[in-house]
Amino acid sequence: MREVILLKLGEIALKGLNRRSFEEIMMKSIRRRLVSAGEFSVTSRQSTIYVEPLNDSADMDMAEERCAKVFGAVGYTRAGAAEKELAKIQESAEAYLREELELADTFKVECKRSDKKFPLKSPEIAAGVGAYLLEKYPHLRVDVHEPDVTVWVEVREEHAFVHADARPGAGGIPVGCGGKAAVLISGGLDSPVAAWTMAKRGVELTAIHFSSPPYTSELAHDKVVRLLRKVSEYSGRIKLITVELTRLQEEIRDRCPEELGTVILRRYMLRAAQAIAREEGCLALITGESLGQVASQTIQAIACTDAVVSMPVFRPLIGSDKAEIVKTARRIDTYDISIEPYEDCCTIFTPKHPRTKPNLEMVERGEGAIDGETLLRKALEDVKTMYVNAYENAGR
Repeated sequence: MREVILLKLGEIALKGLNRRSFEEIMMKSIRRRLVSAGEFSVTSRQSTIYVEPLNDSADMDMAEERCAKVFGAVGYTRAGAAEKELAKIQESAEAYLREELELADTFKVECKRSDKKFPLKSPEIAAGVGAYLLEKYPHLRVDVHEPDVTVWVEVREEHAFVHADARPGAGGIPVGCGGKAAVLISGGLDSPVAAWTMAKRGVELTAIHFSSPPYTSELAHDKVVRLLRKVSEYSGRIKLITVELTRLQEEIRDRCPEELGTVILRRYMLRAAQAIAREEGCLALITGESLGQVASQTIQAIACTDAVVSMPVFRPLIGSDKAEIVKTARRIDTYDISIEPYEDCCTIFTPKHPRTKPNLEMVERGEGAIDGETLLRKALEDVKTMYVNAYENAGR
């Protein structure tokens, strides 16, 4: 039996005249990530993306795993394709779902008939398939409320499809629909989750990482690459730009008021990120800050850091607590990497008693003790760039 993957569109279906452009971006993303899984046809009809293998060598398991992480789909399922005759639909339902039906005690049949020219109505199709399955599996009984297995029949233009319940998709909207932004990425829990959250809203990501050798190691940089690789399973390829801030951090440590050190460093990080973002065509910055989580994430401290940039700074986790962030990190499989004990530049030289309620005048006065602009300019002249992609040969 020919097998396909059906991806059910979510909010894309509500986009009106722009809907087709959203679908095209989503289908392009699917095609890229399926390159190494084999040859597939990817088309869109009736609020559904069809992913159909073109030959027997196509890896359906790999295709399913990758389609599950495509933003834009509210649900997905593998389905068997049947000819549009009741007898063929009955036979296909029994054959395709045999394993599930043999293990179940109860079932029900649901039918959607989008092809209104098909002679039988949805209740008639469901009744006919249900009667056939009861005959084939005498141990089964019908339970319309909480069945062990739901047999779905979808009668569409060219074929009827049979499948079990759809699984939850990645949701959101396709990456590329929401513009481009630069995310400040560290090796902690928060920034990878923030990156994933904004990618879910269609934002194409450029990542900026700050290093401070010899205080930070190559292991810390490798950790960031592995985190971004996990995010890229959903977002697609991410450009990673690494900026070395060792000299600037040493100057802040030695010359600036200790209690303001973290806020002053954050201001220079945002300055650097904005300069890079503009060169990369990004329209906003993204950080993983959560209000009140640490001293540099109070309203007063955030106001002082934002004062040095003119582009929007998105903080998708600003109202999240740590438990919520950890839950998402586990979902996207970044948690175990994030808790590895490799320090990044945000955690070295941390003040013993940071000021939680700085004001702008105080911070600017403390910042005046160093020639930060010169140090930052030199740092930006020698950035390192690489691309991170979870899928080989997937391109952009």
